[in-house]
Amino acid sequence: MEGAEMAYFPDNAKLAGAVPLQFGDSLIAGTGHWYALHVRSRHEKVVENSLKGKGYAVFCPFYRTRRKRVDRTAEIDVALFPGYVFCHFDSNYRLPILMTPGIVGVVGPGKKPEPVDDAEIASIRAIAMSGRPVQPWPFLRSGQRIRLHSGPLMGAEGIFLRVKDECHLVVSVTLLQRAISVVIEKDAVVPLFSGKI
Repeated sequence: MEGAEMAYFPDNAKLAGAVPLQFGDSLIAGTGHWYALHVRSRHEKVVENSLKGKGYAVFCPFYRTRRKRVDRTAEIDVALFPGYVFCHFDSNYRLPILMTPGIVGVVGPGKKPEPVDDAEIASIRAIAMSGRPVQPWPFLRSGQRIRLHSGPLMGAEGIFLRVKDECHLVVSVTLLQRAISVVIEKDAVVPLFSGKI
């Protein structure tokens, strides 16, 4: 996976020093769900810091990649889900969030926010915190669903995919129609046999 390095949260240069996020509790509302916030182009870090300053649980993983410039190759941080930040809040009290500079709106049909599936958020969080190489991946709706039963990604669910000689776990966020991929060991894979794909 050339060009993909470990994912991290922007406040931390390395995952080893990352502070575990408290998933399931919004510091302001006390109840709620995880929602995807559509943000202005390249404003993910600004929005994340603003919402953290307001006391919200926010999740916006980044990965480091190499980009060619005219005179050099530079390493830059890019959001795994460009244009989106995940935030835990009660949708009935979303005005303080919508007033945050850089936020375009809450993702959902019409003006009604739609929560992101908790299993998808948990899997993406596990991948981001694993320290393994990760990169964005085209959205996939069908394929063999798997769960990892061992290793640093234990419990993460997604779609099994083989690319060249590497096995990948692809985790999709259905609401955003985006996905990410991480290299896995084939021995850690257990197929899921449910009707949900």
